[in-house]
Amino acid sequence: MNTLLNIKESILAAAITIASCTTIVAQNDTVKYVGKTLSNIDYHHGQLSPAVGVHATQIMRASREHPEKADGFGWTYNHQPMMAYWNNTFYLHYLSDPSGEHIPPSQTLIMTSKDGNTWTKPKVIFPIYHIPDGWKKEGVEGVAKNLDAIMHQRMGFYTSSDKKLYALGYYGIAMDEKDDPNDGKGIGRVIREIKKDGSFGPIYFIRYNKTWDKSKSVFPFYTQSKDKYLKKACAEILSKPLVVQQWVEEADRDDELIPLQKPYKAFSYYHLPNGNVVGLWKHALTSVSKDGGKTWEYMPLRAPGFVNSNAKIWGQKTSDSRYATLYNPSEYRWPLAISTSDDGLNYKDLLLVHGEISPMRYGGNYKSAGPQYVRGITEDNGTPPDGKIWVGYSVNKEDIWVASIPVPVTSVVKENVNDVFNNLLNGEELKMWNTYDLSWASAKIEKKADGVKWLTLRDHDMFDYSRVERVIPFAQKMEATFTVKPEQNNHGVLQVEFQNRQGLPAVRLVFDSNGEITAKNGARSGGVAKYEAGKEYTVTVKLDVKTRSYTIKVNDGKESTRIFYAPVDGFERIMFRTGEQRYTPNPDTAPDTEDYDDLKNTGMEIPEAVFNIKSLVTKKL
Repeated sequence: MNTLLNIKESILAAAITIASCTTIVAQNDTVKYVGKTLSNIDYHHGQLSPAVGVHATQIMRASREHPEKADGFGWTYNHQPMMAYWNNTFYLHYLSDPSGEHIPPSQTLIMTSKDGNTWTKPKVIFPIYHIPDGWKKEGVEGVAKNLDAIMHQRMGFYTSSDKKLYALGYYGIAMDEKDDPNDGKGIGRVIREIKKDGSFGPIYFIRYNKTWDKSKSVFPFYTQSKDKYLKKACAEILSKPLVVQQWVEEADRDDELIPLQKPYKAFSYYHLPNGNVVGLWKHALTSVSKDGGKTWEYMPLRAPGFVNSNAKIWGQKTSDSRYATLYNPSEYRWPLAISTSDDGLNYKDLLLVHGEISPMRYGGNYKSAGPQYVRGITEDNGTPPDGKIWVGYSVNKEDIWVASIPVPVTSVVKENVNDVFNNLLNGEELKMWNTYDLSWASAKIEKKADGVKWLTLRDHDMFDYSRVERVIPFAQKMEATFTVKPEQNNHGVLQVEFQNRQGLPAVRLVFDSNGEITAKNGARSGGVAKYEAGKEYTVTVKLDVKTRSYTIKVNDGKESTRIFYAPVDGFERIMFRTGEQRYTPNPDTAPDTEDYDDLKNTGMEIPEAVFNIKSLVTKKL
């Protein structure tokens, strides 16, 4: 008996040893975060240093009241953007519902851009799909009546070996707002060619869910097409493990095409120089494949050191032969950050990409606050010529955004600022600036009637603001001079903040709505000077961390001395913003509720305020 017990114990010990060794090997050969920076969720920006030169652009602002300025439909649930670059054009498609997740009808819209900054109005690429009355979903109570499908996609585009671009989407079935349309019991996946002239080819199914009655399909199966290029592209897609692995959540749970048939969602991947593939899933799960995705070296594990909840994580190789992951480094869906790696496995830093959360204007089922569900351009779907990282994401599952991140990715600026915008090369004026550029509150270089270029902040958005920021060389004693020309002095506001590396301000100057330039003095504000519409104001500020004080002078006025309203270790950022700093939502904000209330006056536009910035010059003292 003792001998048998000893044998069992030996076998168990050996199994534990093997498992431990497997874990050690996996952790040595897997993605991990080895940096020290963590995000602080009490701040929308997480107190992260920004990646220099990020341009975040709102390309579709949802509006139920002004659909002509939005998507043409007035739908307010917009999510899951996917990107490609083909035919010298950016492509982005996203799914859309009238108000909430998993509540039909549902469709997919597509937008294009030549430069990544100016985008076309959304067009429908996958339309509303009606489910036949009387349809019963296996294992779910209820019978379909006047019910439409729910669109969902974990894969957006495919560029074929014949250099043709195809869009893909998935039609699922949700019998009610709590039913899961991605349970493998939907209709199936569709494909459609995008042509160079902007038109679309016919829609075909490329893969059905086995519970679906194919005879009830509105669109034909791809094998019925007479387009040899489309059939070839479909055959390519179905033969590529890394492509179909993206389908796992929506596909049949036993679909023989899917190599890893486990409930790991939102797959992204990139190749290492040795040919290995790094896989990433929601919750920052990761594994490595040595055979192109056919098998995986170990079951996906949480990437050591990574902090990530149930939003997507995106990984890619960058144009400087390094690697980047983008994700929300918290249990919430803010901030949106980037981490970089030299070898694709060890990630060393954590920098800010999008650190703003606008108010959620429209309520809706399963809507979450923050910049989320980030997706870039997969390895085979094009390479933008500027070498930047381009990603799409939604904010609050409501508005669609795109961000470009310069490569190499850095948070440090070593040269003093000498940005006189009219003197800078066309197209490069904002190269070193971080911009938060909205549809109704823009931040752009504008050439005025006299031909002079200014950085212009416009704002007629009741719920948000435009914002620009310049990272500067770290300094404990410095001087900054900037020139502003407001186009009004009776409405609107421009706040100028001097911040430390983590985005914490010590000095705030304000062009207020009463025609006065003020400075924040603790909880109160003190007057500095009056200002008028249409006139230039050159403001010179000298800051000294050791004395916790600064001097300020406007034009040829008298210089005055003031005290920081908060202590900092030094200055590394100067920010211009057309609104008040936001502090909600926060970690204690309740999640989506059952009543899905909209905010008041969601369709209201406020009188536009315009502030023109001529220049910013800094130097250490």
